[in-house]
Order: sequence, then structure tokens, then C-alpha cells
Amino acid sequence: MELFLVGDKELLVVNSEYVNGGINLPAEQEGKPISASDVVGLQNFQGVTVMEVTEGSNGWEVVMDSPYNRRIHHRTQMQIDGPAAGHDLLKTTADPTGMVSLGTFNNCGSGRTPRGTHLTCEENFNGYFGTTAELSLEDATAAGFARYGVKTDIDPGRYNYHGFDARFHLSQEPNEPHRAGYIVEIDPADPASTPIKRKALGRFKHENAASVVAPDGRVVVYMGDDERGEYMYKWVSRDIYTPGGDTSSLLSEGQLFVAKFNDDMTGTWIALTPEDTGMSEAEIATFTRIAATQVSATTMDRPEWIAVNPVSVEAYCCLTNNSRREATNEDGSIRTNAAGEPIVVNAPNPRELNNYGQIVRWRPSGSDHAASTFE
Repeated sequence: MELFLVGDKELLVVNSEYVNGGINLPAEQEGKPISASDVVGLQNFQGVTVMEVTEGSNGWEVVMDSPYNRRIHHRTQMQIDGPAAGHDLLKTTADPTGMVSLGTFNNCGSGRTPRGTHLTCEENFNGYFGTTAELSLEDATAAGFARYGVKTDIDPGRYNYHGFDARFHLSQEPNEPHRAGYIVEIDPADPASTPIKRKALGRFKHENAASVVAPDGRVVVYMGDDERGEYMYKWVSRDIYTPGGDTSSLLSEGQLFVAKFNDDMTGTWIALTPEDTGMSEAEIATFTRIAATQVSATTMDRPEWIAVNPVSVEAYCCLTNNSRREATNEDGSIRTNAAGEPIVVNAPNPRELNNYGQIVRWRPSGSDHAASTFE
């Protein structure tokens, strides 16, 4: 959650990541939706809430009639922005333009921008999609489903949206999962504004977004991909942040990087470019994990919350755990991540079978968060 001051108003923005079917549905259904109305109810429970709060004689409370109050859920219209906007990978029956999406999913962590907007982070979006029929997929889509954990076997899954809503049925809308897994920007000060899916910041299982302004005025956003054996990322804007100026390009024009940690306690942010990955900009934005593997980024122990020190020029990432690091399969081989990379011990992740996690700290070169190297 984040708290925003808009004039003399205090606006609390809160993520609602997932539901508990056993609580949110009738007990006799054992946590499973059995109708389209059940699915709509679950879709409405999840997403983001913007609400004005105030402190009165009875403590803090919601201002129930505030014009700022709104719910953003699994059916709210979103604008798609960035390198893949309008690409064939994003086109669906309901949106043949590939420019407009419905809903934000599995909103885990958050962040705030210098211009006063909220960043909500889509994490485990893969669990909302399914199929009741055998699939015939394009190679790129099949590889993407495998890498992001989108199940293609016939199974109602946790939510069974696809049983009642064609948008989530993979045999009918195989591109719909490509429209989830992003950072979504919400302007809490404008209740009429349309949330924006910022594809330039990459598609993966986002935990949170930590923003900081570099010495030259460019905006830097640190991000983690919360899964075993995945990576840490950084976005650096092309343009500088000017308070009161035009800020529209700050999360759409710039460069996305992935972290490479060296054994000597130094590291490099590797740019995810078509030249280095062999992928188009649209493919990088849609299959960011695959692009990061192409440049040999460092596998991490579930990068979750990232924080930037407000006093010293350094940042931190909480790594949750990784019971698969150095674990072996039945044939004695080292277990791999979804990319097939062996998850072996490395400098920032030094523990075998890491059940408890750790915090990694780094300092950017030249005290500049936009720098390409760090220690």
C-alpha cells in the first residue's frame, strides 16, 4: 500500500493480491466457482482500491463519499503502453488492436513515482488461465507459457475463470496471458484516469517497484522477479524528471536492464536490446525472462521487495528462499529454473538449499543509480 497527499486529502492505495475461495465463496462449493457470477465476484475482490482516509474523533476512517474512491479489478479497462503495444502477440477477439486490456492481476507489491502515481505490480498472473481442450500453440507462445508457468493441461486450477469466461480460456484466447505480468501505473489524484500497463518495464512476476531519481534527473526503477532462479531488473528513463514538467515518457522511453553479479563482488546491469538478445523490442517486452536468459543474467533466490536507501546511495533486495539451489534430481543432475539453467551457488546466493533467504545490498558506481556497474 502507498499513501498519497493530494492537496489536503490523504489517499490510501491498497493492493488486493488474491482471494481465498473457501472464505469468498459459499462453503458447500469447497472454494471453487460454479457459475459466471461466482467468477465475477472473485474478479471484483482482487485488484487495487483507492480510498480517501481521514483522522477523526474515532481514529482513522474511510471517507465514504469521497470522489477519489474507486475499485480497479480484473475487469477494469487498462491502456497498454510501450514497445509491444499493438503487436500481434497482444491482440485478442475483444481487442483486435492490442492496445486495450481488461484487468490487473495478482497485485503483489507496489511503488510510487516521483510524479505522485502508484505502481501496482502483477505477480503470479499465470494461475488465472486454463483450458478444457488440447492446445495447438505457436512456438513462441508455447515457450512463453512454459517459462511463465501458464498451465496447458486440462485442469480447472485454483480459480477456474476459464470455465465461465472465454477471455481466460487458452484455446480461445492464447494471447490473453501476454497481457498480464506488468507494472501498472495508477493516478490516484484522477479518479477518471485509465490505468496504464507499462510494458517497457518488462513482463515477469513483479514483486514491487522502487523508484529513485538519478543525479542527472533520470528516473530509475528497480524490480525483482519473485520466483526461484529468476532475475533482478532495472529501468532507466531516457528523459529527466522535471517537477511540474512533462513526465509522460518516463516509464515508456528508456532502457530495461538485468543484473549480472560477478564473483568478485561487483556487478553489471546488462541492457536488454535486440542486438544482445536476438529478440525484437516487442518480444523483449513480452518474454522478458527469456531475453534475460539470453544475456546470461544471474539466477537469484526469489527477488522480492527492493528498497532504495533515502540517505546513502545504495539499495537492497530481500531474497526469500530457494530450496532448489544445488538440489539434485533423481538422476543426480542439478535442478534447473524454468529456463533449464542449473541453479548453482553464486556470489549473491551463496547457500545450498537456501530455506531462509538473505538480503543483498549494492552500491552503484559513482553514487549514481543510473550507472551500469555496481559493487
